[in-house]
Amino acid sequence: MNHAGVLRLVACIVLASFVLLPLGQAIVLSFTATLEADGVPMGSVGFHNYLNILRTPELRASVGNSVTYVLLNVAFCLIAGLPAAYGLARYSFIGDRHFLMFLLAFRVTPPVVLSLPIFILFARAGLVNSPIGIALVHCVFNLPIAIWILESFIAAIPRSFDEMAFLDGHSRTGFFVRFLIPAIAPGIAVAAFFCFIFSWVEVVFARILTVTAGKPITQAITALFTFRTDWGLVMAMTVFSLIPGVLMIFLVRNQIARGFVIRT
Repeated sequence: MNHAGVLRLVACIVLASFVLLPLGQAIVLSFTATLEADGVPMGSVGFHNYLNILRTPELRASVGNSVTYVLLNVAFCLIAGLPAAYGLARYSFIGDRHFLMFLLAFRVTPPVVLSLPIFILFARAGLVNSPIGIALVHCVFNLPIAIWILESFIAAIPRSFDEMAFLDGHSRTGFFVRFLIPAIAPGIAVAAFFCFIFSWVEVVFARILTVTAGKPITQAITALFTFRTDWGLVMAMTVFSLIPGVLMIFLVRNQIARGFVIRT
């Protein structure tokens, strides 16, 4: 290995150490008792922090709430985004490109700006303290991203692809299910990935729309910070919160890789 290769290797090791060091500390602390309780001495190593998560109803419920509203958000974004992306990719109208840019501009709007009107609207609709309410408001902000990603993949497919399916007698619904969705599966995986991640890490609306119930895992972690914070339990919840994201990446890793290659 030449001198330049050694420098690149050292740089990669330093960067990886810098990125992974906080995660490593969190994992170590998650297995360490930072407060003495239930006969477990402080500093002992074991699975007691993870067992406390399973024993605490509020923490178990927060995990279920987060998984529920994130999956609903992804489903809403794909169901609504696919037809919208198809329309933008296949049909032209005055201001179509400007409309797409407007969607992206709405996505970068700070959530705090719309927090009060959204809370009032959802309170009147009875969607406060419900994972469905969080899923809907996340869909509003993630839908532009899904449309933008899916539109680029659909636009890359020739129009003759659609015409041949329709000439064979397939309906619009049959064309979507049998032909279009399999053809843009990498794009759907990329859109689902971004919608999942953006929804999982969002905290503003999750906090505003869960006053007494339906709290997600981010709010449960925040509630653990007290006068005597159990840092081991906090780190266990933090590590636990990484599992769904890791599983999501593992399940769609091949499609995501193909999607980024096609996109670029």
